[in-house]
Amino acid sequence: MAANFAYSNTRDLKFIVKEWLPTEQIFSYEKFRDYYSKEEVDSILEPCLKMAKELIGPTNEDGDQNPVRFENGKVILPKSFGPLFKKLQKEGWGTSNVDESEDSMILPHIIHSVVWEMFNAANPTFAPYILLTTGAARLIQKFADDDLKEMFLPKMMDGRWSGTMCLTEPTAGSDVGDILSKAYPTDNPRIFKIKGNKIFITGGDNDFTENIVHMVLARVDGAVEGTKGISLFIVPKYWVHPDGTLEDNDVQTTGVEHKLGQHGSCTAALSFGENGNCRGWLIGANPLNNNGLGEGMAQMFNMMNEARLETGHMALSCIANAFYNARDYCKERVQGRPITNPKGDRVAIINHEDIRRTLLMGKAHVEAMRAMMYRTFFALDVKAHDPDPEKRAKASDLIEITTPLCKAYPSDEAWWLIGEAIQAYGGYGYCEEYPVAQIARDVKIYSIWEGTNYIQSMDLIGRKWMMKKGQAFAEFIKEIRDFYEVNKESEVVKEIAAAKENNGGIDLSLDKEFIILGRAIEAYGRIQAAIGKYFSEKKYGMMPLYARRILTATSQLYAGRCILDQALVAAKKALEVGPEHYDYNFYIGKVMAAKYYLRNVVPNVWAVADIVEDGDSSAVDIPLEAFEY
Repeated sequence: MAANFAYSNTRDLKFIVKEWLPTEQIFSYEKFRDYYSKEEVDSILEPCLKMAKELIGPTNEDGDQNPVRFENGKVILPKSFGPLFKKLQKEGWGTSNVDESEDSMILPHIIHSVVWEMFNAANPTFAPYILLTTGAARLIQKFADDDLKEMFLPKMMDGRWSGTMCLTEPTAGSDVGDILSKAYPTDNPRIFKIKGNKIFITGGDNDFTENIVHMVLARVDGAVEGTKGISLFIVPKYWVHPDGTLEDNDVQTTGVEHKLGQHGSCTAALSFGENGNCRGWLIGANPLNNNGLGEGMAQMFNMMNEARLETGHMALSCIANAFYNARDYCKERVQGRPITNPKGDRVAIINHEDIRRTLLMGKAHVEAMRAMMYRTFFALDVKAHDPDPEKRAKASDLIEITTPLCKAYPSDEAWWLIGEAIQAYGGYGYCEEYPVAQIARDVKIYSIWEGTNYIQSMDLIGRKWMMKKGQAFAEFIKEIRDFYEVNKESEVVKEIAAAKENNGGIDLSLDKEFIILGRAIEAYGRIQAAIGKYFSEKKYGMMPLYARRILTATSQLYAGRCILDQALVAAKKALEVGPEHYDYNFYIGKVMAAKYYLRNVVPNVWAVADIVEDGDSSAVDIPLEAFEY
């Protein structure tokens, strides 16, 4: 057993949807009110948990043990992936959720995300085939003409065709503005000849769909240099004629990458127009009629921002699955005796102090990250469906600000957190027969995908801090501060603190945790002030030097606020139901996870503040030659 899906229940996911977030607001929207309610959440999540365990989970080991092969110019994928792709697409769990027609029945984004957390965890290597098809379909849905929607979307939604995004080139990665791929006009102003090479294209080829719809960035010949001149094209692997017949479109797979993990995921190098016969449909304005300006980057960012959220979501899924596996192992592995009773019987290692700390550390991070991310997924529904334009605008601001946090924080922390899950196994964790080794290999790519986490940090400080002349981010921080001010000495907090003797002696008090949150808010102000000071002194290099650590601190501040909010709900519930109730230990666990996160993780915010204020520049001052030694 290498791969193993270890989600044993959906209780925390239900807590988020049914007890913490006000999802009745989402279910009241016209799009959903005739189909969904809070009472029906269980009937959605429980079958999906079963599906993840019995249908998707078994394909994970297939993908790892039978990696993608490239033979005689053809890509060969694990045999189980094709049937799974088609089944999920046909049954409406994937790309069909982008259908915006009036009579379509789609899941609210918050519910769809909860479902896909389980699907991601069951097989993170498979998930991108559907997620990228969905992202490509959304681009076509949003920006393409109706005839192109009719041509591509139905077959992308039902599993016959797949989709990708094609940005990276051998000479241009993060600096997308330097791409060399070109587009040349034809007699049809909407159709261009495409020529260029793309690399690291996830899902770039497969052996289970009839066609692959590539969303390709290229520069129209004659357009301006840099990102402003880039356009977006629909470039199918096989050209689609008006009668629906297909013809080779001169899109060739030239190789596949041999990766640390994600062995079932095809990461391909593609050649477009090697023989001069590749065509693509232009989406948006023609740069030749628009002062040389293309709309491709602005359009592609719609897909990239969604992909960034999904990348962080997949990292979270892997962290959760790693710790659930470690938990189950630690409950069964008998070794050692308690330090409090060295002559007693040997015990399961979950009884040892350091193992309990390790598992609670994992639980706390998972629940804090979930809280942060699902608040953003909730905002996606508000932005899309709320009738109040002011609420939609606020939701949009929150999504913009938290996207780099949701992408980077889980994917940055995943590597070392999953390393701690491996540590809980002892030597067995380092063996491929046990599941966490594979999870570690699979998870590392997420900090690199969709813009490295350094790029996310520069987006946070360089763009999101400045959104709407700084007002949007100021409102983001104000909401955290308002939460702190309203609750720090509230009657609820006092009631929880006073209930220790009536609660089996378990201390659920959260007053110290609010003190920590308050100190972190103050420290974050110091971080912003220090960066502002460096800019006033024209020390511009200090921002990129500290950017990734500032993003981490921002995430920890926000995640701390979110998990502390959950703890308030859970503590009240624990007092209401009492120690004899079947849900009591769940609520106690929520409170303890929040206490751990606030006391052990959030203090990093003021540690980062101290570091940024100190202004150590040794990393940029060191001579390049000194790295030789």
